[in-house]
Amino acid sequence: MSPAEIEARDAICRAALSLFDRGLTAGSSGNVSVRLDDGWLITPTNSSLGRLDPARLSRLDASGRHVSGDPPSKEVFLHEAMYAERPRSRAIVHLHSTYAAAVSCMDGLDCDSCIPPLTPYFAMKIGRLPLVPYHRPGDRRLAEAIRARACRHCAVLLANHGPVVAGASLEAAVNAAEELEETAKLFLLLRAVPTRVLGDADLAELDATFGPAGADG
Repeated sequence: MSPAEIEARDAICRAALSLFDRGLTAGSSGNVSVRLDDGWLITPTNSSLGRLDPARLSRLDASGRHVSGDPPSKEVFLHEAMYAERPRSRAIVHLHSTYAAAVSCMDGLDCDSCIPPLTPYFAMKIGRLPLVPYHRPGDRRLAEAIRARACRHCAVLLANHGPVVAGASLEAAVNAAEELEETAKLFLLLRAVPTRVLGDADLAELDATFGPAGADG
């Protein structure tokens, strides 16, 4: 096992524990993956992000075939779909975090941008957040629905489910997932309050100053 893979295993477990300890995932929900040069690692199926063993993480080859460790998350195809469309992404975080999941259950959302750009930080880390129509857990058609949006967006919100966020590094993906959750919380808090969102000129200025929106950099 290469030093890079050993470090990636440890990093996944540290990040997952941090997410769990801060209430961003509960029970055995959520999954985290990191892309390696010759495949990728993902948290195992039915595992708590608060109790991971680096040695038991699922190891997949470049074609997505399980080669070692515990069986991979049953949502592994969500990660495969994102990686296929985002070659610069090196990590993916999928959560059932409370506020983002709550937004995903709301009716009447803008399917192209289901959480508005309330803050510049959301705009810089996430950009537009499309809503992926509901599919039952394990439905492989969800992969194609994600792929159709992942080519243009670093994050998607799965209806009645939760967010999937890709990043140029594990740290970037985690930070973006956290920003998404905090903005979902703001969105719900402001539902009955007249709210100013960032306009096109504001977003253009952010793009010109910091580069295009998105966690992939």
